[in-house]
Amino acid sequence: MSEEVAGPEVTTEEPDGTTEERSDGTAEALLTTSSTQTTVIQAPGGWSAGGLLRGGVGRNLGLVIALVLLCIVGVATGGDRFASSANVLTILRLAAVIGVVSIGMTFVITGGGIDLSVGAMVALASVWATTLATQQLAADYGWIFIVSTALLVGAACGLVNGLLVAYGKIVPFIATLAMLAGARGLAEILSDRKTQIITVNSFVDFFGGSLIGVPVLVWMFVLVAAAGWVLLNRTTFGRRTFAVGGNAEAARLAGIKVQRHTVLLYVLAGLCCGIAAVMLMARTTTGSATHGNLYELDAIAAVVIGGTLLSGGRGTIVGTVIGVLIFTTLNNVFTLNNLSISAQSVAKGLIIVIAVLLQQRLAARATSS
Repeated sequence: MSEEVAGPEVTTEEPDGTTEERSDGTAEALLTTSSTQTTVIQAPGGWSAGGLLRGGVGRNLGLVIALVLLCIVGVATGGDRFASSANVLTILRLAAVIGVVSIGMTFVITGGGIDLSVGAMVALASVWATTLATQQLAADYGWIFIVSTALLVGAACGLVNGLLVAYGKIVPFIATLAMLAGARGLAEILSDRKTQIITVNSFVDFFGGSLIGVPVLVWMFVLVAAAGWVLLNRTTFGRRTFAVGGNAEAARLAGIKVQRHTVLLYVLAGLCCGIAAVMLMARTTTGSATHGNLYELDAIAAVVIGGTLLSGGRGTIVGTVIGVLIFTTLNNVFTLNNLSISAQSVAKGLIIVIAVLLQQRLAARATSS
């Protein structure tokens, strides 16, 4: 099986160390058994035979065009209210939180999984990090205790998800659905279904502030997206993620520890949820069991729109970022035009269906060619 991987170089551990370097710059990692030869990963070193527009650049260009058209509609219907710098910063600030969650979701889906519990993990992390005990420690020793608590809670939830999927052999859909219910319920128990106000002013001042006129939350999103891009496209971890998502059995035979890698993917997603919880707490100055409601829908939608295959094996951080901006801008245009949330949900659903249909059509063309 051959899967497209974003990146010019592939290094894969093989039992017999067999690799093949082709004249067109394509590196293939091969696994040879007694009577068969399986291509585990294929990384294109140049333009694909199908042309530029059939590759990742073409997909991202289409997303950029869609975003530009959406902005034109916003200007036409909202005028200065949409085009103002304050509204642009509002869009970016709203996109930042769900954007960080979507980065983690990109890794999980690229690795062949799914995570329905991201919203509940954000809620639990925000509640745990704003308990009286945590805030008292933060008041005495610094806001790092609030941040550390949120990150640890998110990573711990991701670890549980990963263990259930990788070693418990539970289908990701079921395992993360159980975490969704459990984490949300635990958040309600800890908070007694009450909103917890953040009283540590240093935390709010730092994360709620701006740097050279741009909110700190937006800078955090940029840093997470940049780190995610490097991790996915320029490291062995990223190449193994593509391999596991493309064909887990072939990846295992190639020497990749699939179970351990799967656990790490879910931990990474949980860590991103912890970061998103910090950002949400800074934006709202609260911790609540209602935080992150339906984030799983928004994250999966952004990832799918961005070009990541739901079946795994192909993922793009750049596409995810643009997908997040498209959905956030769409919500903003709907809000400025006083359209209902129900209409927004219908539009999101239609966009997701269209994106999946286009993915299937492109995949069928690639297979036939």
